[in-house]
Amino acid sequence: MRRGDGAAAGDIVPLYSLKGTPGLAPLFAGDAGYQPVDYIHIPGLPPCDGAIYVVGDGMYPLLKSGDIVVYKQLKNTDDIFWGDIYLISVEIDGEEYITVKYVHKSENEGSVKLVSQNPLHADKEIETSRIRALALVKASIRMNNIL
Repeated sequence: MRRGDGAAAGDIVPLYSLKGTPGLAPLFAGDAGYQPVDYIHIPGLPPCDGAIYVVGDGMYPLLKSGDIVVYKQLKNTDDIFWGDIYLISVEIDGEEYITVKYVHKSENEGSVKLVSQNPLHADKEIETSRIRALALVKASIRMNNIL
């Protein structure tokens, strides 16, 4: 969808693929190597920075692998709305781990609690200093294929 066809600027969101890429943090930093694979048009959508495909089952049944989440990047962990769903990139053992989770306030100072919808996944405490990128999930898209 291109601008000029009646769509508002906030309605058009670039869709990115993270397969074979260095991760979410470079995408948010505006790395020129990231080009959208497509664009999504959702009428009435508030301003968003992009969309990516969900991988994994941590938020099942709310989100399934292959669903698309539309996000708005946060620059500061002080701006977290506790209990909302976030796309989050965390450094674990020198590698970037990207996930979609509820972010809850932790009882430990300087940490957050990542909570899954799927009861088979345990909560995970993460030090905020290990967060490399953070984005509020504003919308999700599920495609059901009927053959």
